[in-house]
Amino acid sequence: MKRKHYIRQRKRKRFSKRLALLTITMVSAVIVGLISLRIYAQIAGAPTLTVPKATIFLDQHDHQIGDYFQSERRYWLELDKMSPYLTEATVAIEDKDFYKHGGFDYSRIAGALLADIKAGRKVQGASTLTQQYARNLYLSHEKTWTRKINEALYAYRLEIFYSKDEILEGYLNTVYYGHGMYGAEAASRYYFGKSASELTLAEAAMLAGIPKGPTYYSPIANIEKATNRQKLILTLMEQQGKITAEEKAHAEKEQLVYKNSEWVASKSIAPYFLDVVWTEASEILESKNMNISEGGWTIKTTLNQAHQKAAEAAIEKNMPKTDLQVGLVSMDVNTGFVTALVGGRDYSTSSFNRVTLSERQPGSSIKPILYAAALEKGFTPLTFLNVGETIFTYDNGRATYKPQNVNGQFASQEMSLAQAMAISDNIYAVKTLEQVGYKAFREMLQRFDLNYTEKDNPSIALGTIETSLYDLTNAYNTIAAEGEKRSATTILSITNANGDVVYQHAKPEEKRVLSAQDAYLLTDMMTGIFDPVYSDYSPATGVSIRGRMTHTYAAKSGTTISDQWLIGYTPSITTGVWNGYDQGKTLSVQEDMAATKQVWIDFMETVHDGKANEEFRVPDGIEGVVIDIETGKLAMDACPKQRLVHVKATDIPTEKCRTFEFFEPDTWGNLLDFEVFSDFWWN
Repeated sequence: MKRKHYIRQRKRKRFSKRLALLTITMVSAVIVGLISLRIYAQIAGAPTLTVPKATIFLDQHDHQIGDYFQSERRYWLELDKMSPYLTEATVAIEDKDFYKHGGFDYSRIAGALLADIKAGRKVQGASTLTQQYARNLYLSHEKTWTRKINEALYAYRLEIFYSKDEILEGYLNTVYYGHGMYGAEAASRYYFGKSASELTLAEAAMLAGIPKGPTYYSPIANIEKATNRQKLILTLMEQQGKITAEEKAHAEKEQLVYKNSEWVASKSIAPYFLDVVWTEASEILESKNMNISEGGWTIKTTLNQAHQKAAEAAIEKNMPKTDLQVGLVSMDVNTGFVTALVGGRDYSTSSFNRVTLSERQPGSSIKPILYAAALEKGFTPLTFLNVGETIFTYDNGRATYKPQNVNGQFASQEMSLAQAMAISDNIYAVKTLEQVGYKAFREMLQRFDLNYTEKDNPSIALGTIETSLYDLTNAYNTIAAEGEKRSATTILSITNANGDVVYQHAKPEEKRVLSAQDAYLLTDMMTGIFDPVYSDYSPATGVSIRGRMTHTYAAKSGTTISDQWLIGYTPSITTGVWNGYDQGKTLSVQEDMAATKQVWIDFMETVHDGKANEEFRVPDGIEGVVIDIETGKLAMDACPKQRLVHVKATDIPTEKCRTFEFFEPDTWGNLLDFEVFSDFWWN
C-alpha cells in the first residue's frame, strides 16, 4: 500500500512539474509573442491613414457645383464636426465597447465562435470598429485566414499609434454606405441633402444601419428593412444610455425625406466647364509639386451659374434638331474669369469639349486681329481701298489666290476699313495683309496668343489658320479690355484637404497688347456689323439680329463652309459662339447657318437683362465725327448714308462730302438752305 501511495505521489509531482513547465512555456510564448508583436509594430511604424478623397468644385459664390472622384466618392469630415448622434449610433450598433478594448473584443470573438459552431457555419461577425477600419483602409473583403491575420496586425498597429477618436473618425470617413458613397459626409449629402454635421437623431440612426449591408439596409433599396434596423439602433442607444425614451419615441415618429434624386441632378452642373477646371487645376498643382490625384481639394471656380443657365437655355432654344454641334464660352472683361462654358450639346453623349479642344478655321472672325496690325501701320477706319474682284499672286509669283465674298459679289467702288469690317469684305482683308505684311500680322497673332504660321499665304487674312473658340474669345476679351492682356481662367482658389489655401488667383501684372486707342477703334468698327447703313451690295453681317438688341454690342462673325462663329462683347462680358459638325460636314441648311447668331444674342440679352446699357469708354485722343459712308468725308445733310465714326484726332477728315446725289429730287429742297448751298458751291 505504501509503495502504491508513493508511486501515485511521484506521478502527481511529475504531472505538476510538467503542467508548471507547460504553463511557464505558454506564458513565456505569449509574452515573447506580445513583445515580438510590439517590436514588429514599432518597426513597421504607424500605418498611413491616407485615403482617396473627392475634389469639390464651387462656383464664384461658394455654391457646390460638382465634384471629381476616381474610384470612390468620399469627403473628409472631422469627428467633432459630425453630428454626435451619428457617432453614438455607429458605436451602439457596431462596437459598444469600442472605447474600452484595445482593438479586439475577446468576449465578442468567443460569442461569435460559439454561435458559428452551433450553426455549423459563419453566422456572426466579431470585428471591432478598429478591425473594420483596418480592412477598409488596407485589405480586401475576402474571407481567408491570411486576410484575418493581416487585419489583426493592422488593427493592433492602429490602436498603438492612434487615439480612439482618430480611429472612429477614420472609420466614419471610409466605410461604405451604398450607392457609391464612401464615408458619412458623402452618404449624408446623398441620402438627405445635408452635411453629416446637421443630421438629426432619426437620420443618424438610419445612416448608421447601412454599412452592415448596404444592399439590404439602404432606405433607397429597401425602406422596410432599413426602418427596422433604424429602430434596432434607437433601442440599443436607449439601452446604452445614449438617448432618453422620449428622444427615441420622437425619432421613431420622424418622417425622413430623402434627397438622393436632387443630389444626382446637382452633379450635372456645367460638366464641360468642370473638365476645363480639372485640367487647369492639374497644371497649377503640378507647378507647385503637388498631385491633383491625391484628392481632397476644394476648388473655387469662376462659374456664374446665372450665366451658365442662360447659355444652356439659349442653346436648347435655338439649336436645330440635327447633329449640328455648338460651343459657347463667356468671359468677364475686367478679370478674364470664365463665367459660362458649354462644350457641346450633350455631355452624356459626347464629353469632347468643342470650346477648348477643337481647333477650326475661324474665317472672318480673325479680321479684327489683322486690322489691329493695320491700325498700327497707319490705317484708320477711313482708309479706303479698291475692293473689286482681284487675283493675288504669292510664293514669288508661282501661285495665285482669288478670294470670294460670301454672296459672290464685289463692290464697284472703293470701301473704307470701317465698312469692310461691317460687311466682312474679303478683298479688303487680303489687300490689307499685302500692305501691312505677313510679319506684322504674325506678330499680332503672337501677341494675342493665337496660332500662326511661318508660311506666307494670302488666305490667312480670311482665317485659314485653325484656332480654338476659347483662345479667340480670349483675344477678343483683350480688345474689350481696352487692349490690356486678359488671360482666361476658371479657378479662383485651391484648398487642400487640411483646409490650407495652396493657390489663390492674383491679378497678373498689366501687359498691354494693343494701345487703348487702337482697341477702341476696333470696338467702334465692330459695332458696325449691326448697322444697316453699311449695307450696300452686301448687308452688315449682324443686321439680322439688330431687332433683338437692347444693348450696345461690338462683335465680328466668321463663316467657312463648315463653321459659323460669332464673338462679341459689351464693356463687361465677352462671349464666343461656334457652330459646326464634328466631321467638318458642309453647312448648307439655313437653319444651321442662323443658329450661331440666335444663340449669341439670346445669351447676351439674358445676362444683360435689367442692367443699364453700357457705353464703351472713349479714350483720350479719339473723337467721333459724322462721316459720309461712301466717301469718308465729313457728312453734310444732303449725304444719304451717314454714320458716327470714331477716329484719332489727327485723322479727322477736313473735306466735306460732295455727291451728285445732292441733286436727287428728294434733296432739291436743300438748295433753299443758304448754308448748305454755299457749302456745296465753295467746296
